[in-house]
Amino acid sequence: MRKARSVAGDSVNLLLYRETGRSDDAAEEALWKLNPTLAEFGPILPAGVWIVLPELDVKPSVVKAVTAWD
Repeated sequence: MRKARSVAGDSVNLLLYRETGRSDDAAEEALWKLNPTLAEFGPILPAGVWIVLPELDVKPSVVKAVTAWD
């Protein structure tokens, strides 16, 4: 598993997107499962926090939009 270190002012979503290119619900859920104590830092992470990154597919699954005409 790959690890990343936070930069001052990072949020979990920002760090996840910067390191994996994704910040969708599945990616975020996988990250929280690997880092259960991450919430203790609050919404903005301090600099230097090591975070275990989930192994994800490059692209999230495509969800077809539902329209009123479907």
